[in-house]
Amino acid sequence: MKGNLLVAHGGGPTAVINSSLYGVITEAQKHSDIEDILAARYGIEGVLIEDFININKKNQSNIDLLPGTPSSAIGSCRKKLTEEDYPILLEIFKKNNIRYFFYNGGNDSMDTCNKIAKLAEKSGYEMKVIGIPKTIDNDLAFTDHCPGFGSAARFVATSAMDLAKEVMARPAHVMIMETMGRNAGWLAASSVLGKINGESRPQLVYLPEIPFDMDSFLKDIETWNSKVTGLLVVVSEGLADKNGEMIAHRGLVDSFGHKTPGGVAQMLADTIIKRLGINAWAEVLGLLGRTSMPTQSSIDRDEAIAVGKFAVKSVIEGKTGQMVAIERISNYPYEFALKLVELSKVANVEKKFPLEWINEEGNGIKEDFMDYCMPLIGDPLPEYASYL
Repeated sequence: MKGNLLVAHGGGPTAVINSSLYGVITEAQKHSDIEDILAARYGIEGVLIEDFININKKNQSNIDLLPGTPSSAIGSCRKKLTEEDYPILLEIFKKNNIRYFFYNGGNDSMDTCNKIAKLAEKSGYEMKVIGIPKTIDNDLAFTDHCPGFGSAARFVATSAMDLAKEVMARPAHVMIMETMGRNAGWLAASSVLGKINGESRPQLVYLPEIPFDMDSFLKDIETWNSKVTGLLVVVSEGLADKNGEMIAHRGLVDSFGHKTPGGVAQMLADTIIKRLGINAWAEVLGLLGRTSMPTQSSIDRDEAIAVGKFAVKSVIEGKTGQMVAIERISNYPYEFALKLVELSKVANVEKKFPLEWINEEGNGIKEDFMDYCMPLIGDPLPEYASYL
């Protein structure tokens, strides 16, 4: 089926979302059925106004730089489609002879992708639709992990190692490090991957999968602060109480109805100072953590490229209404395979951090997670000297 290809990005960018874009472009260039390779600026919002980039007219040397380029080279968005948008989209697809459509994103983006696939099928318009997984939160279901997570996990792990050294050098305080992760604690858990001279740092980790209790938290702080030189605590931005209410957020709600988390580290540090009289500091790993090139994982990058290529091969084979998923074959040596899963199964489904990988106290991570995550972060983590 001859026609044009359109690719768009949704949600927060990552350190490897451009790698998947590179995979799509370079694989599409091999197939004569694909005529123009188009990219929408700023996700589905760009599709709705036909703001398209013709990749065929772009310099190949610039395209070859995509795997080493942070954030999204074509922009992204967080837009929830309305019923009024679908007829507009269908006419735009027809007008531009879009026969292959790819949407790269997380849970909400897979829902958008699924609805577009159903739109094409219901209307009788022949267009192949494939979802490309992407999220640093690692919370997409039916895939072992998501492109973007390995690099973000490496950033969190190295940041925890650095902050552990800082807090050990100034032992009269507690350091609270906040990571991204609204409902799933995969990134906060990644802070345990680096050990400082054989010692586990951070000493305490709190994930949104376990209801947060302030009294228990303060008791943990008192206990650990009395027996270590410098205490590092890692918390996920989406910590919530037993009623499911975030203990801190920015007071904003996105178009999908999600509260925007943030501020939990500062709130906890202030509480420690006020109630325990212990000096505490807050450090937030924000947007830089999801697009940092110095901590891009080589495994993550190579997988992301492979996922993009596999998506194109799949539509050429006639597949549609699917998302590319990663299947782990072995840890050491690390090997993976790619497969397809139905978009309808993935859309709006969150994969939480496994409870069996959290310790009984609800404030630490078990070794099983290390075996899962270490192969995804690429090169070995740095080794630091002990204190003299």
